[in-house]
Amino acid sequence: MEVREDAPLDLFVVGGGINGAGIACDAAGRALKVGLCEMNDFASATSSASTKLIHGGLRYLEHYEFRLVREALQEREVLLAKAPHLSFPLRFVLPHERHLRPRWMLRLGLFLYDHLDWHMTLPKSQAVDLSSSKFGAGLKPSFKNGFVYSDAWVDDARLVISNMKSAREMGARIFARHRCVSARRSDDGKLWQIELAGPNGTAVHLQARGLVNATGPWVKHFLDEQTPIRTNKRVRLIKGSHIVVPRLYEGDHAFILQNSDNRIVFVIPYERSFSVIGTTDIPSEFGDKPVCTPEEIAYLCDIAGHYMQKPVTPADVVWTYSGVRPLFDDGDDNPSAVTRDYHLEVDSPDGAAPLLSVFGGKITTYRRLAEHALADLSRFYPHMGDVWTATRPVFDGEMADAPTFEEAFDRFVDGAAATKPGLPQDLVRVLARRHGSGLDELLEKVRTIADLGQCFGGHLYEVEARYLMRDEWAVEPDDILWRRTKEGLHMTQAQRDAFARWMVDQRSNFPPA
Repeated sequence: MEVREDAPLDLFVVGGGINGAGIACDAAGRALKVGLCEMNDFASATSSASTKLIHGGLRYLEHYEFRLVREALQEREVLLAKAPHLSFPLRFVLPHERHLRPRWMLRLGLFLYDHLDWHMTLPKSQAVDLSSSKFGAGLKPSFKNGFVYSDAWVDDARLVISNMKSAREMGARIFARHRCVSARRSDDGKLWQIELAGPNGTAVHLQARGLVNATGPWVKHFLDEQTPIRTNKRVRLIKGSHIVVPRLYEGDHAFILQNSDNRIVFVIPYERSFSVIGTTDIPSEFGDKPVCTPEEIAYLCDIAGHYMQKPVTPADVVWTYSGVRPLFDDGDDNPSAVTRDYHLEVDSPDGAAPLLSVFGGKITTYRRLAEHALADLSRFYPHMGDVWTATRPVFDGEMADAPTFEEAFDRFVDGAAATKPGLPQDLVRVLARRHGSGLDELLEKVRTIADLGQCFGGHLYEVEARYLMRDEWAVEPDDILWRRTKEGLHMTQAQRDAFARWMVDQRSNFPPA
């Protein structure tokens, strides 16, 4: 089957991770006619394999990345307000080990972290006596002193979906599971001629006045294989792996742990009854499938086991996930020191239809990256609207004003639970975390547990699964179990297998988008 669309789009984005989703959303909100394609599921690579943090990057200060840290700290506040259902503040505990980093260095770093963004509303850092403070919960009693500072958590994969849904709501054409096989400028150079390969052999031919290469780890490969464009810019591919274990301690705080190799590892409360530990920094080659190796598991267990009161062994690991971070290659030989900043490159010889390629980036700064990308493209679109994303919530992120980010979400949950007295409040809270104000649509016809349909395990019910297939492009079991939700963690293998069979049976009711 072949589909040809003659009316040209203003901008076509290749790549359905956080950067592509953010650019498409921003551009659609500026009255541009936008399209986007992704060859797999949205957020199925790097953008669902992060440490789930909105943070400035405390350790980046050691590498003098002051501009990046300042921008990221500013964005931390913006994103907490934009997505109060998908994000929340966290207090991080940094146990002090004098033989690794001296106390004065940690104090200086935290002072800078607190003051690089003068508009910071989160609690500032403080020294703590871990032996008597609640922040010592989970640590071995041998750790007596430390520091506490603020950062934030985010559901990375759902943030991508929210941006996709925002873009779609504003008129963007979304091509899920469509691979861009070719992009060539027209003979007069004014348009990009784009060919997509979709499900079941469908070929789609499009035209666009501009093209964005937001393919993450594939950014250089896309230029080399799908376009005639060449560049000397490169990305360093760094694999980061995480392990998930049963909850290691009570309390809502997280830990940032120092290791003798100068790396740091986070231990973060995760998905109600687990802890996530990560990440590693392993150089990777293009085409390698990111898998958490036994050596990485042992490395993360050893670091956590050194600090945590509860032993952490490979036998405790219930799930692992790995992703490849495409870091802009600044020539540093140390993977941990390679910049987390991004680089944007525009190719437009003699004013031809532009191609913007995104090198690097991190989830915290995706919104600013999108703004910068459209600023770089603005000369090609004189009718483009003004910046807007800093003050508008993401899709389903509209919640009442409250003194704190947490209180805004809590008030929303209380209101939602009051309208659904036949549902357990813990279930309402979990669904609210995933769907925000979209909870009204999800539960429109639901009054009791029975109205949710079949329970597949954990807090995953038939009503939500159907919603995710119908409205959020979910096709494969992993799309739902590990990205749209993380309920796979709360299910047995038999339950996951049964859900997969159910989903296969339902596919005919949900044709590809």
